[in-house]
Amino acid sequence: MIALRLSAIAAITGGTVAGEDVTVTAPAVLDGRLAEPGGLFVAFDGEHVDGHDFAGQAGEAGAVAVLGSRPTALPTVVVADAQAALQALAAHVVARLRSRLVVVGVTGSQGKTSTKDLVGAVLSGAAPTVATVGSMNNELGVPITMLRVDADTRCLALEMGARRVGDIGALAALAPPDIGVVLNVGQAHLSYFGTRGAIAKAKGELVQGLAPGGTAVLNADDPAVAAMRALTDGPVLTFGRAGHADVRVLDLTLDRRGRPTFTLQTADAATRLTLPFVGAHQACNAAAAAAAGLAAGIALEASAKALAGAALSKWRMELRDLPGGVVLLDDSYNANPDSARAALDALAAIEGSRRIAVLGDMAELGDASESEHRAIGRYAAARADIVIAVGATARLIAEGAGARAVALRDNGSAVGRLRGLLAPGDVVLVKASREARLDEVVEAVAAEESE
Repeated sequence: MIALRLSAIAAITGGTVAGEDVTVTAPAVLDGRLAEPGGLFVAFDGEHVDGHDFAGQAGEAGAVAVLGSRPTALPTVVVADAQAALQALAAHVVARLRSRLVVVGVTGSQGKTSTKDLVGAVLSGAAPTVATVGSMNNELGVPITMLRVDADTRCLALEMGARRVGDIGALAALAPPDIGVVLNVGQAHLSYFGTRGAIAKAKGELVQGLAPGGTAVLNADDPAVAAMRALTDGPVLTFGRAGHADVRVLDLTLDRRGRPTFTLQTADAATRLTLPFVGAHQACNAAAAAAAGLAAGIALEASAKALAGAALSKWRMELRDLPGGVVLLDDSYNANPDSARAALDALAAIEGSRRIAVLGDMAELGDASESEHRAIGRYAAARADIVIAVGATARLIAEGAGARAVALRDNGSAVGRLRGLLAPGDVVLVKASREARLDEVVEAVAAEESE
């Protein structure tokens, strides 16, 4: 973050300073434990926890000031609305650096965190880059990421998520992207949006929110995304496996660990690369990142080199070799029908004696929940030798999978079942929506297999 005195932050946010007019020199955080020396702690008075009570903790970690709605033990900028103030501060900081900064926005129903990671790798290979950590893609996470930029930053990669029409438009307005990547229109958060048409409208807000002359990077394989070309008068680059894509994926193969090797081809160049992580679907994510790189002036070959050394955020297609000879594919961060199918395809591609799919509830599917859970069960039965469904709604996955499936009540039951089941050579996929916390199953299995 660029250095700012509290009096300047107060002027930007319409607040007042309570305490000493100190200078903030480090990034803002929402969790006081993560504060850095010279940093700013943003406190919210939540339904269950009042962040202001943790100002002292933030100070012990290094924070020198607080942005909140009442005075605290640290010097504080007191504002009427902490969220609006955080966003105003972030927009101000990025606007001050805008002439030297390329902003890239990434959205989609699934794959946006992994693609953001790949975009970050491509940009970082060319210039100092700040990118969203994990999936901090909402009205708080985006401005927190924006406030990590400083005078040396040249690229800013922002993941943008939505639960209602208007969310992405509001996020894009904070830092209108020079490049906007739209991956797909699926069923994530369908219970909030109601229809896929509404989801498409929400994702299209990124294209509509581009900076003047900004480039839209669109998935040529998804008709709903390809149609977003009509939302902009600016340049458009497409990616995918379609023959007309500007950055095309060709000759895709998978190794025994499910890692993709493929060719990226444009009108002017072609390069072959292997990604260091699992899943055929990651090839199109890489093509999206390479297209964003082209829009930012980064040559295809340079992007391919960066992609070959990229890493994904935690709990996304994370392949772990356990000491007992079991291979664990941890994709437990989140799930929707499309991402579950991609993960099951990845499981089927990995060599092993048995393939075991541990699947939990997929949240926020609305009226489609029952049919989609059953459909995933059928899909899993065709790709896994054993299907373990964990959770109240996931029992429908077991019903869809039939004889090779078992339905379990909770994570503890899943750990117990796996304890007596796993053998050397087994490959285990763990995937569910975040609320299911199947990462607990991953860690328990990993700990037991390591003993």
